[in-house]
Amino acid sequence: MDKETVVTAIKDFILPELKEMGIRLDAVEKRLSDINGHLVDQSQRIEETNKRIDETNKRIDETNKRIDETNKRIDGTNKRIDNLRAELTDKIVEVRTELTDKIVEVRTELTDKIDNLRAELTDKIVEVRTELTDKIDEVRTELTGRIDTTNNRIDQLTFQVGKIAQEMERIKREESVTSDILTRLRTLEQKTANL
Repeated sequence: MDKETVVTAIKDFILPELKEMGIRLDAVEKRLSDINGHLVDQSQRIEETNKRIDETNKRIDETNKRIDETNKRIDGTNKRIDNLRAELTDKIVEVRTELTDKIVEVRTELTDKIDNLRAELTDKIVEVRTELTDKIDEVRTELTGRIDTTNNRIDQLTFQVGKIAQEMERIKREESVTSDILTRLRTLEQKTANL
């Protein structure tokens, strides 16, 4: 085989391959160029996104500062609330103590007044009871006196009725004797008249 035949054979085999590879390389270069364009475009978008992220981070930082300030204000407000709560608790304890003392004082006053009223009422009841007992004793004594007087009068009336009954008996006896005497006298008169 000579050199030319080898070269021709290589050309026949390799050239079409090389041509095809060249076409492929052109396509790859075109795709690489398109990819580079996309990458440049993506890079610009990434830069814009980074700018937006930076702006967002700035806003987040500002918001965090505001949140920190708000937290400081909330802490201050919480401290004031705690102070007010402590003051109110102290006031409530103070008022409760005052009210308890006042209630005890009023209870003591009312208990004393009730005890005084009870003592006054007890004394009044004893006084009224004594008066009523005295009055009842007076009325009893008066009624007993009247009853005794009435009993005496009844006794006297009974005695007088008894005397009258005796007198009536005596009169009846005397009447009987008188009648007997009259009858005897009449009889004597008749005898005397017959003589």
